[in-house]
Amino acid sequence: MSDEILTLKELADYLKLAEKTTYRLTAEGKLPGFKVGGSWRFRKSDIDSWITKQKNSGYR
Repeated sequence: MSDEILTLKELADYLKLAEKTTYRLTAEGKLPGFKVGGSWRFRKSDIDSWITKQKNSGYR
C-alpha cells in the first residue's frame, strides 16, 4: 500500500484527465480525496483502489 500523497494536478496527470474534470469529480464526491488548507489531496493507494472498483463496476 502506497502512502504517497498527490495534488489535484498530479492526480489529473495520473488519471489522464483535465484538472477541471478531476476537480469536478472530487467535488461531487466521486473521487476519494481530502482537503488540507483548502487544497485537495489524494492518497495514491485510495485512488488505485478506486480505479480497481470502477473497472469492476463498469463506471463511465
